[in-house]
Amino acid sequence: MAKVHPNVVPAAPGGVPVAAVGELGKEATAAAAATTLTVWRKSLLFNCKGFTVFDTKGNLAYRVDSYDSESGDEVVLMDPAGRPAFTVRRKRFSLQGEMWLVFAGEADQARRPSYAVSRRSGRGSKSLARITPCAAAGAAYEVEGSYARRCCVVYDGERRAVAEVRPKEAVGTDVFRLVVQPGAAVGVSLAMAFVVALDQMFGRPSLLRSWSSRSFVSLVQSSQSMSSPPFLGL
Repeated sequence: MAKVHPNVVPAAPGGVPVAAVGELGKEATAAAAATTLTVWRKSLLFNCKGFTVFDTKGNLAYRVDSYDSESGDEVVLMDPAGRPAFTVRRKRFSLQGEMWLVFAGEADQARRPSYAVSRRSGRGSKSLARITPCAAAGAAYEVEGSYARRCCVVYDGERRAVAEVRPKEAVGTDVFRLVVQPGAAVGVSLAMAFVVALDQMFGRPSLLRSWSSRSFVSLVQSSQSMSSPPFLGL
């Protein structure tokens, strides 16, 4: 079964990780590559809704766990250790239509939101949502495509694609990829927070309702002997 916890790299004498020895020459290549995550619209906790997000090695990267009893007006994106990375909160009674606010870390009364994600309503427009900074120094982004089909792109002000949601073949819309381009102002965590906001606005009931944590684990276990598992692999 693919690992869902980050690997621990042993350190060699002198404090340099063993895996890093002889790998320094590859850093520039790795830095220039896009980051790809596999996003599963399912919480691994019982009686929870949410997301479970894996990196290309099958390690847990992010998670969202929301109990059915919660109102759904606030969603917390957490790292593997359960620390809040971003909080996505619905703004009630907005004159601009449906809007979700993105806070860095855990939202509280003293913290201002970093971004506002609002639904675009014009007929015939390719734009799904507008991402506006809540601080004057931030950059705005436009989301185009179809989140329902898991095929949409986040563009910056110069029409450069900074992040993209892509479908994953043969597994329906509950499992998809998030690709974040290197060097973009949008970091991986922030891009995943945008995905959470888009899911609140455009998400539909699961198309894989018969799936459960057990069936997911069975699928991964059945493919563990393969060099590139069809579910988590690229």
